[in-house]
Amino acid sequence: MLHTTSLPFNGTKPESGWCVRQWWKSVPSNYNATITLGTNTEFHVSMNAGPKIRTNSGRLNQPAYVALPPPIRARVNCPHHFHLAVKDLDGDKVRCRFARADQGECVSCPQHSFIELDEEKCMLRFTGNAPVGRYFIYLMAEDLIPVPKTSYVIDNKPLSSVPVHLSLTVEEASSSCSAEPMTTDETPKQDSTMFVLPFQEVKFNANFMSRLESVSEIAVVGPPALFRTGFVSVGPLATMTMAWVRSENKLTRLLPICFVANTKSLQSEPRCMWLYQREMRTLPTGTELKCENTEMSLVLPVTSLSNINLAELQLNSPTCPVTYNSTHLTARIPLSGCGTKTVHSGSELVYTNTLKSVRPYTMVSREPSLVLPLACRIPGVQAKGPQHKISMPTEKETFGEVRFWIEFHLPGEGPLAQFTRDPKLRSLRFSPERVRREVESLSRSYSTSNSTSNSTSDFSVNSTGIYDTIGSRINQLDLHVMSNCSVDRAEMVVSNCMESEAEDFSVSNPILEQGCTTSSNTLEVVTTESNSKVYRLDLSTLETQGSTMYVQCTVNLCIATLPSEKCPDLCTRAINHRSLVNSVFTKTYTINSGPISLVITTPGPSTAAPSTTTTTKPTTTTTNTTTTTAAVTTAAQTTTTSHAPPQASAIAVGVILTTISIFLQHIFLY
Repeated sequence: MLHTTSLPFNGTKPESGWCVRQWWKSVPSNYNATITLGTNTEFHVSMNAGPKIRTNSGRLNQPAYVALPPPIRARVNCPHHFHLAVKDLDGDKVRCRFARADQGECVSCPQHSFIELDEEKCMLRFTGNAPVGRYFIYLMAEDLIPVPKTSYVIDNKPLSSVPVHLSLTVEEASSSCSAEPMTTDETPKQDSTMFVLPFQEVKFNANFMSRLESVSEIAVVGPPALFRTGFVSVGPLATMTMAWVRSENKLTRLLPICFVANTKSLQSEPRCMWLYQREMRTLPTGTELKCENTEMSLVLPVTSLSNINLAELQLNSPTCPVTYNSTHLTARIPLSGCGTKTVHSGSELVYTNTLKSVRPYTMVSREPSLVLPLACRIPGVQAKGPQHKISMPTEKETFGEVRFWIEFHLPGEGPLAQFTRDPKLRSLRFSPERVRREVESLSRSYSTSNSTSNSTSDFSVNSTGIYDTIGSRINQLDLHVMSNCSVDRAEMVVSNCMESEAEDFSVSNPILEQGCTTSSNTLEVVTTESNSKVYRLDLSTLETQGSTMYVQCTVNLCIATLPSEKCPDLCTRAINHRSLVNSVFTKTYTINSGPISLVITTPGPSTAAPSTTTTTKPTTTTTNTTTTTAAVTTAAQTTTTSHAPPQASAIAVGVILTTISIFLQHIFLY
């Protein structure tokens, strides 16, 4: 039987996508057969988990648990280790080995020469010596009764064997082998465990730092009804919140959750943690929990609480009284107080509280303690009020009808001329000391350029050091990344910019990567305008050799949720996920410029003539993009009036194209 869920597990990487199907089926504990799932998927399952009495405890053995990660990725000539997350409730040692076809454990399961296995640590090693392609790895996980290292046991046979099937995709290497995204603080540790009571909600964040490429998705495999919300990826930072509510279920006691961060060509180390469903005893006879309109009432026989110190019992909030006499313990628990929590379980609204023993931290006791979860479940059709269905404000409601565009202006001109005329420049790559040296170097280059031009009669130089002669190459331009957002606390965040001689960016060179400049020849012009950014480009250092270039940038708008907070500054050592979690972002937009001329096409005015500017005709551009799914995305129409001096009138800064990136992709089952 399939587990249906409104949040299926799927991903876009590796290419063509993947999805997970979850089902349960009753089979013998010793099982060897091919299972068919759907119309085009079948796989062989070999399992030896028959009931066995443990010789060290006399109890029934419990087989090992192995966590299934999302499809793992590796790169040619980049060796990599993959740790398999395993757990055993009996505390047994778990080892992993390759499945053997001669024992009927797999069908057509070759052992790849580029995959090595440390059986004792359940660690896979990819040597890197593999061609591009997709490969499947078939393993068996076995549990063994632990023995002291000093003992020599001849016949310590596995108590059980369970199958593990993994998918490995080998891709071309396009960057350093050590550039994968890394987890950061507040992300659950590898193999950590969270204990879950009935109707309790557990919540955690998965945070990643990726300096080379932005994270495109955080792929997850976990139990049914695992919520994944709030995915945000801005520059090198990415985060996503996961939450799970334990409702009545027939799932196993241990539930793994595994996740990875995927970029275009990289993948983080897979990380797995565990949810442990605590086993609860049935309530004693005579216990009553009544759910009323505004409160729940509890009556509990004292005789069932043998050896429990009743004076230590508290609800989630110690301010709410718990009364007791010689026969019964009673409590009246408001649904909107006493630490009562509200969670969703499917279509039900559930109010939860806990009666538990609370002792001073300095007190150590061997006396038994009580943990009693309390829950009132209200069907969705009966639930009223805002707690049943919570909706977040839309992007339009938060930021307004936003538009983004790119403009190019000569230094000291354009809508932000008051900032670019005598600029305060900021390096997005080096220390403050290096910034000063860069600015001093720029100042010296300006003066040298001016002095050289004054001694030359073939051409003239304006006040910004830009050559005026027709056909001469422009030395510097200011890249303006603009938005129309008028919300006071909205801040522009520019993650990446690249330039290309081709309009389709088939070959491109970076200007900004993850919010940082790629060389010391690009500096940010500091302004007081929070909804725009300005970058000064040294065109003499660009890879583009032609007379025209195009620029593309990825941008977001951000509002910090607290007045004392700021949106993340992507290119600082102090960057952290707190600024990401405590902010609200628009979706990521990709904006393109029109063609930008890199040479002078119109002579400048004589030095005696007054300074004048011309206004190019507004240009409206609409682009249709058709994806492989035949969906059509129409870019937002942008009308922009650009101001440029006469000698730069052919820069075509009036052609602005705003493109919203929407990627739709087929999802395939593996």
